[in-house]
Amino acid sequence: MAGTDGTRGRAEAGAPGPAIILVDPQMGENIGTTARAMLNFGLTDLRLVRPRDGWPNPRAVSAASGADIVLDTVRLFDKTEDAAADCRRLYATTARPRDMVKPVLTPRGAAAEIRAAEAGGASVGILFGAERTGLNNDDVALADTVITAPLNPSFSSLNLAQAVLLVAAEYRQAADETPPRQLQTGDSPLADTKALVNLFEHLEGALDTADFFRVAEKRPSMVRALRNMLHRADLTEQEVRTWHGIITALSGMRKDGSARFERRD
Repeated sequence: MAGTDGTRGRAEAGAPGPAIILVDPQMGENIGTTARAMLNFGLTDLRLVRPRDGWPNPRAVSAASGADIVLDTVRLFDKTEDAAADCRRLYATTARPRDMVKPVLTPRGAAAEIRAAEAGGASVGILFGAERTGLNNDDVALADTVITAPLNPSFSSLNLAQAVLLVAAEYRQAADETPPRQLQTGDSPLADTKALVNLFEHLEGALDTADFFRVAEKRPSMVRALRNMLHRADLTEQEVRTWHGIITALSGMRKDGSARFERRD
């Protein structure tokens, strides 16, 4: 999917969301794609702990595809605990079980908890480990909670940007107020009940004329089935007018009301 509104991206800079803390990231390209994934979901606070290839890194800039607002404010640290020093809640992402007692959440569960913590004024950080090895146990021990995604157990390998995107997407979704079901209707609004009933009656009258309802006892259930079918289509006002025209044309009526052809059995 493509599409960027730079003005809206800058407007969201005032609400950076949880800090994304990359511990021992390796390639600059991975940092850049992480920045891109973050900005896709409105996150801008990126912190790096001991990046292998140093910082700044020109390869990160090209890989970020314009997520400069994230790269321009990157903070660099020598220790994980320093990067997370201001975080009142700290989460560690890991794909494997650790020999320590900690609450474990999915990205979706963590997102809801993070939103609630932020609403209470708490600052939040999320730790992500190196591409090859992930977080070490000492880094995980710093965290309050572990985040583990329900991945395919026989293949649970994510690259760094994918892991960040997975968590960031759930964080964004946790505050999304978009209705679960939307319909784009263009310039024509959805038809109201009166318009639909007129269409139903027009169609049913044409079908009566064509002797479609040959078994009288079945007519009520067939009419209900037809109405339900058209209801599911979420017809617009323009579509209702089109259907009226189709029914009139198929029923073989001229504008003066005379029949264009006679039905043949």
